[in-house]
Amino acid sequence: MKNSTLRRINWVLAEQIGIDLRKLAYAPVGLWKYALHLLEFRKAYQGTIHLMPCIHDWKDSAGSTSTEYFWQDLLVAQLIHQAQPRRHVDVGSRIDGFVAHVAAFRQIEVFDVRPLTSNIPGVVFKQADLMNQDAAMKGVTDSLSCLHALEHFGLGRYGDPINPAGFDLGMKSLAHLLETGGSLYLSCPAGNDVVFYNAHRALAPHTVRQQAELAGLSLKRAWLFDSNAGHLTGPHMPEDVPDRPMGEHISLGIYEFLKC
Repeated sequence: MKNSTLRRINWVLAEQIGIDLRKLAYAPVGLWKYALHLLEFRKAYQGTIHLMPCIHDWKDSAGSTSTEYFWQDLLVAQLIHQAQPRRHVDVGSRIDGFVAHVAAFRQIEVFDVRPLTSNIPGVVFKQADLMNQDAAMKGVTDSLSCLHALEHFGLGRYGDPINPAGFDLGMKSLAHLLETGGSLYLSCPAGNDVVFYNAHRALAPHTVRQQAELAGLSLKRAWLFDSNAGHLTGPHMPEDVPDRPMGEHISLGIYEFLKC
């Protein structure tokens, strides 16, 4: 069984059912260390102790910097800070990641098919289904982002309508929002063109580029996340972006497009 299949099985068990095989495997060691440390602490401390075991954190690093979300959110927030656009609109990216990064230094408008119940300083929110174009929203912004979101359109995972053409429709809607010369920062899983229902789609870079060009966008540059190395490669110029499906170790493509 391939590692990618094992990772998917563990993801389903851990995130959807609540059984994390990796934590189960480490638990005996963690519990043993916890018991030894508790005895050592108890000998030197006379106050009240309530038991609340944290048995996995000891083996972690100071922070998680090996995930594609970390590098994606940091990179695109930095690009927007450098570009200083007149207006920035986001579609579906993580509120507790990328959106918060940008809201720390400027206002950001967010469109999402899901509701947002919190009022967040620097964030203007509108609930909307971006598989449908709004004529009144044509060319409303010079800067737009959609990070790890477009690959979900039409799969129903987040309450959106089922539509196999969701990715294509979403790409057209993103282009519709941009004014001529505006920038789109887009990311989605890289790989063979396949649907992992109903989690997400994986798309080869040439597929993303082709759909963007059909929507009137041209590729300026791209970054690729190497999951083996745990960091981004790039920026890659358009002529250097692989015109083929990606290997298993390349798990994310980040693209900067311009509206023609």
